[in-house]
Amino acid sequence: MTPGEAAAFLQSLPASTIKLGLERVEEALADLGHPERSVPAVHVAGTNGKGSTCAFISRALQCAGLKVGLYTSPHLVRFHERIQVNGRPIDDGALGARALEVLERYSRRDERPFPLTSFELGTLVAFRHFAEERADVAVLETGLGGRLDATNCCRPWVTAITPISFDHVEWLGSTLDAIAREKAGILKPGVPAVSSAQRPEALEVLQSAAPLILQGREFDLDQAMRFRGRRWSIEDLELSLRGPHQRQNAAVALACLEVLADRGLEVTPDAAREGLRTARWPGRLEELGPGTDRPLVVLDGAHNAAGAEALAAALDALYPGRRIHAVFSVLADKDLEGMARALFPRFASLHLCPLPSPRSLPPAAYADRARALCPDVRLCAGAAEALAGASGVALAQGGLVLACGSLVLVGAVRALGER
Repeated sequence: MTPGEAAAFLQSLPASTIKLGLERVEEALADLGHPERSVPAVHVAGTNGKGSTCAFISRALQCAGLKVGLYTSPHLVRFHERIQVNGRPIDDGALGARALEVLERYSRRDERPFPLTSFELGTLVAFRHFAEERADVAVLETGLGGRLDATNCCRPWVTAITPISFDHVEWLGSTLDAIAREKAGILKPGVPAVSSAQRPEALEVLQSAAPLILQGREFDLDQAMRFRGRRWSIEDLELSLRGPHQRQNAAVALACLEVLADRGLEVTPDAAREGLRTARWPGRLEELGPGTDRPLVVLDGAHNAAGAEALAAALDALYPGRRIHAVFSVLADKDLEGMARALFPRFASLHLCPLPSPRSLPPAAYADRARALCPDVRLCAGAAEALAGASGVALAQGGLVLACGSLVLVGAVRALGER
């Protein structure tokens, strides 16, 4: 097998396959000599905001002069986005080399069906890459839940839980306390645990699992953008990521950075300030354009009810009075009703399209519900047709285009917008 073939094999594994459990990854990590033990980690779980929180943390650590690995999921356009060092996605050569190194050392590589999922193999490649690159610290976002997520094999210096709400209920449970128990599975004895403000049911579970450094008690970031923590007081912060909800994510990031400073990493308030000001996290209230022949296009990865509510509040704050022409897709296992109630009444037109995924919910299945909430609903064959239709209406009637409902859709529209 060549490096190119190894990378192709990794990317050929179905992204939708989920097999919770740590046994397969722990066995493979032993085959690899435990690369996860060579790099201290920041481990972040939660339902919404964990990617943005990771982006803030990793950028601040980079601004402190550290070499920082970042592992996130899913990707928007290319798999390589998931594995980064100092803000640069892994390149083709390194991805192939690392995938080949993992597969050559994995004792069960020849079994069919292949024992590992795409996410599990990707996590192994990330651990190997960060170890080979001699990263000072790795920032890791859980893929699903936490307790049985492949990333939970890491050795964290700090763990963090962003807001917990309902998502992936078929895997994590249908009650908030059940979901919180899965997220709390990343908390470990002796490891500081940071948490955003939580709903009471979730907070009770988290507090029973570990002592918490809790937003609103040990730290906070107020509306005047003043951070007050256990170690730092920082005034006049600026956030590169937009929307009122990012203040909570930034607060959790700052509290994690304080813990890392306690642990001896040379991260300062100035580095934290610069990291929050310059962090990038594509597909989250990201603007494309406008251009001479296209309207402003806004991308947001909200894909559950809580995310849709946060997006709705952000639209009201950032684009008051603007007509919004939406491109929307959703996976069949998501809370469509919660998302629709939060968003569809705000749209001047709604362009529904399927996703290139076996889990996609066909637009015809919810078109009638959409028409009850939005006056102008159109069914499209795919993202390109939906984007063209929404852009045409926005140019004719005024307003902006919003792509939301799924990160798969956001990635497709982002790729179209960059052509």
